[in-house]
Amino acid sequence: MKFPQKHTLQQIATIISCDFVGAADFPVYGMNEIHVVTEGDIVFVDHPKYYDKALNSAATIILINKEVDCPEGKALLISSNPFRDFNKLTEYFKPFEKSIASIAESAQIGENTIVQPNVFIGNNVKIGDNCLIHSNVSIYDDAVIGNNVIIHAGAVLGADAFYYKTRPEGFDKLKSGGRVVIDHDVEIGALCTIDKGVSGDTFIGAGTKLDNQVQIGHDTIVGKKCLIAAQTGIAGCVIIEDEVTIWGQVGIRSDVRIRKGTVLLAQTGVSKSTDENTTYWGTPHGEARTKLKEFAAAKKLPGIISKLK
Repeated sequence: MKFPQKHTLQQIATIISCDFVGAADFPVYGMNEIHVVTEGDIVFVDHPKYYDKALNSAATIILINKEVDCPEGKALLISSNPFRDFNKLTEYFKPFEKSIASIAESAQIGENTIVQPNVFIGNNVKIGDNCLIHSNVSIYDDAVIGNNVIIHAGAVLGADAFYYKTRPEGFDKLKSGGRVVIDHDVEIGALCTIDKGVSGDTFIGAGTKLDNQVQIGHDTIVGKKCLIAAQTGIAGCVIIEDEVTIWGQVGIRSDVRIRKGTVLLAQTGVSKSTDENTTYWGTPHGEARTKLKEFAAAKKLPGIISKLK
């Protein structure tokens, strides 16, 4: 998330009532999660295990719960609760805006786009030309949809990220201030759910087609010309490269990369990144032919064991 204008380190510290290390006029341009930060961004970290990753990231302002040696060219915001204060910044720069109509006045809808009854289109949504939005679709604030996009009934674009921190009293939710961005020529099946980014974008590339009941988590990037079949669940912060095929009931954990040309057969459980142009199957996933050979060998084990008795 980029701020509407440049702020200073001192201004940000004042907003969240915390101390800082660095020049008072150190420039701050935005805030983001660690996998998408750029120079001028704030990133938060609240566990020593991840201090080095945050301090050595592209972010130049580190919202941290302990004063540490500050790398050259960077600044610190010292907070007793970085998770809470990151939420404060989200609320400050991207507060919830109540809608007063089914289609917000600030929404922009392109030429020849058809919007069927009972569709909700939130504030500042942009929809391109020649789109078809079927009934009961909900498109949350700030979503961007390209040209020639079809969205089938009941789909939800822009729900909050599923991102919680465990507290003694329960779960603390990380607030979402990002967007959903859909490129041109995409088709989204009925009852699909695409969560917005925490502070960046969840992105679906040009020409990609989603079957019904597909879940795509926050900040995930889906490339061009991908096919994703029904009941697939994709966690947050996944990168799916171009021309990937994902069959039904596949599950993909967060922070993995599905490389170009990968095929994931039905009910595959993906726990680590894949190689290009390779077909996978099983849980945990493996190269499909190898997994089938393993299953064939396993079937022979009872006979082999009985002969050894």
